[in-house]
Amino acid sequence: MEEQIKVVADAAYPLDGILTLPDSGAGKFPGAVFVHGSGPQDKDETVGATKTFRDLADGFAKRGIASIRYDKRTFAHGEQMVGELGGALSVEEETIQDAIAAVKLLKADPRIDAGRIFIAGHSLGGMLAPRIDAEGADVKGLVILAGTMRTLDEVILDQNADALSHMDEEQLKAIAPQLQALEELKKKFAAIDDMPEETAKQTLLDGSMHVYAWYLKDMKQHPTPEYIKNIRKPILVLQGDKDVHVSVEKDFEQYKQVLKDNPNATCKLYPGLNHLFMKAIYGTINQVMEEYNVPQTVDAGVLEDITQWILAV
Repeated sequence: MEEQIKVVADAAYPLDGILTLPDSGAGKFPGAVFVHGSGPQDKDETVGATKTFRDLADGFAKRGIASIRYDKRTFAHGEQMVGELGGALSVEEETIQDAIAAVKLLKADPRIDAGRIFIAGHSLGGMLAPRIDAEGADVKGLVILAGTMRTLDEVILDQNADALSHMDEEQLKAIAPQLQALEELKKKFAAIDDMPEETAKQTLLDGSMHVYAWYLKDMKQHPTPEYIKNIRKPILVLQGDKDVHVSVEKDFEQYKQVLKDNPNATCKLYPGLNHLFMKAIYGTINQVMEEYNVPQTVDAGVLEDITQWILAV
């Protein structure tokens, strides 16, 4: 059963959302809030022909778990946000405030067990999930889907290096201007740590996406590993081993290492699955959008694992 809702952390940026409830069941339902990956994303987290959050919401409801999914603020109000905030935009306004507001909506719903609410963050949303919890969501546990503890600039440069490694000489010649722009971006990344806040808010990194240095600097000032180290509540970390956006060695293994002494942590790697927890078809970052344009749904085993974990904690 679906109900149309509004997630409103800031009255200037109301967000359309969907509360999905199980069709049947006694007592109050556990609930989850889905937190998007990077970039403007709709409530279903539509990428090409896929809809990761819709799949998760449907699967959760069939197993007795309610959920909220909603349009990301940069999807619904991107032009307005760029006009009003410019280089001062950070993940605080883009993601964190709205995720906390969605959790509060669930907690206030009499059909939901307020003590059994979870954040399920995908990609950037997984990276930010511990910070969202610490800044006010205060949920029962965290589900981190294809997250990272590395800084965003590290991930971006690794993704670019991976893409270049799959190109031949002719292809590299054809993108010479982009390669020069990448070198300039590396220089800007290297300067972020020492930039004063106001300079960072005026330093444009990517003109097409309106990304300023402050967006990354703010995240560096809230390092994900510090949040992860201090977590004692239940945490589930999942990744596909064919994910070309994050790395098994640099990301999944880092979560395992940091969480190895945490009895409330579970980490699981899925053979053959991509960043969206669907079957990997091509397995290279250069063909990733071609892969995402093939209609697929979230792997049934992943859905079963997440829901069984939520119901057990």
